[in-house]
Amino acid sequence: MTIQSYFDPVAEFLWQKKYPDSSFFKQIHFYGEEFPDLKGVQIALVGLKENRGALKVESANRGSTEIREKLYELKRGLGSYRVADLGDLISGETIQETYSKMQEVGEYLMKNQILPVYFGGSHDMDYGQYLSYEKMKKLVSLLTVDAKIDMEEEGPKVDQHTQDIILHQPNFLFSYSHLGYQSFLVDPTLINVLEKLYFEHVRLGALRSEFKEVEPLIRNADLMSFDISAIQSADAPGALDAQPFGLTGEEACQICWFAGTNEKLSSIGIYGYEPYYDDAPNKTAKVIAVMIWYFLEGFYSRKDSLSFKSSDYIKYTVSLDTKPNNLVFYKSKRSGKWWLEIPVSDTEKFDRMSIVPCSYADYQLAQKGEIPERWINAQIKLL
Repeated sequence: MTIQSYFDPVAEFLWQKKYPDSSFFKQIHFYGEEFPDLKGVQIALVGLKENRGALKVESANRGSTEIREKLYELKRGLGSYRVADLGDLISGETIQETYSKMQEVGEYLMKNQILPVYFGGSHDMDYGQYLSYEKMKKLVSLLTVDAKIDMEEEGPKVDQHTQDIILHQPNFLFSYSHLGYQSFLVDPTLINVLEKLYFEHVRLGALRSEFKEVEPLIRNADLMSFDISAIQSADAPGALDAQPFGLTGEEACQICWFAGTNEKLSSIGIYGYEPYYDDAPNKTAKVIAVMIWYFLEGFYSRKDSLSFKSSDYIKYTVSLDTKPNNLVFYKSKRSGKWWLEIPVSDTEKFDRMSIVPCSYADYQLAQKGEIPERWINAQIKLL
């Protein structure tokens, strides 16, 4: 494929501006007069303008440009950036065609070991993000951050796309985790559906009370989809469905940092920005820009090899009085993160799924003779 044909260049006024040498802009390649050479690139920024999946849309087609304006002005981080901004994905004649384009671009980038960072567009664009894994012949885990659970049977695509992902055939979804939903916005029957499917969910209050305990959920994801309506409107008034309650901008950045440090994660999307509803200084665009910045910082702070038989990991075996008789944990010497081994009969099918991220609290629970809920849930999925 000729990947350049899928994109429009970055708006000229952005790359004609004068930026200091210490700026983010000066550290990246971008699609301006010429399409960037992708040789050696590790991360590709992909702007989205597709918003036909939402009803309340006034100016979402310029959201990616507003985000870039804030991102380019930030100072560079500590990482040795190998980042390219590919410009904006050209929308198809239909929304389904846009999903297909996103699928093809995602496939191409990931096969070339390039991690796509999608921004702009309505939240249903994560369906295209998910489809890009279809031909990889492996099971994947999806993490969504959203104030709602978008599994309605009727309505616009932004209210249905999660259900579309779960029901998609062929099915290659191993697990789904949902962070930051607000109970008064969610039909209780949808929570029951998630529980019957053994999908994990963490409401906003529970996330806040034990913030560090969601890190293993984030570390288990192959792809992350973030609807900025999960951020409180005081920090992100420009969300398509802004809510008075939600994550703070700082908490959103922390989640993106966790996602960046996840060696397993291979794509991320930040969706739902509507400049029309933003404040005069475009605060929401700035929040999203900083979220992307923290994700990149996390990416360039990755430490773990995920080779659990190597000397990089310490193996701990905890004996129990009940079945299973033993639980096996691994702790990284480099990052201090923990993993839990799940015995499976079909190791070829599940591959790395047999060792799942966990926390030190899970290890402490096992030492008390209790089986961590994380082990139980993973065992059920791997049967």
